Amino acid sequence: MRVTLTVISLAGILVAGLAVFLVWSWETSGGPAMSVHGYIALGLGALFTFALTAGLMALVFYSSRHGYDDEAGHPDEIDERIP
Repeated sequence: MRVTLTVISLAGILVAGLAVFLVWSWETSGGPAMSVHGYIALGLGALFTFALTAGLMALVFYSSRHGYDDEAGHPDEIDERIP
């Protein structure tokens, strides 16, 4: 348990450091400046994309584990229907 918390903490610190570096490199690149609204929109878009991806993957695993994928047909039945 202690090792897991250490790994999670280190991963969080690494992600936070990477985020700070990316924001710093974006600001110093000499391109057009992004307003606070732009950062909010970027963050919300990334969060929505992550949530959508996680939700769809959860549905895939749920469907697979509860046998919903089996209703599509057995490979032998599919071969019989092909002329």
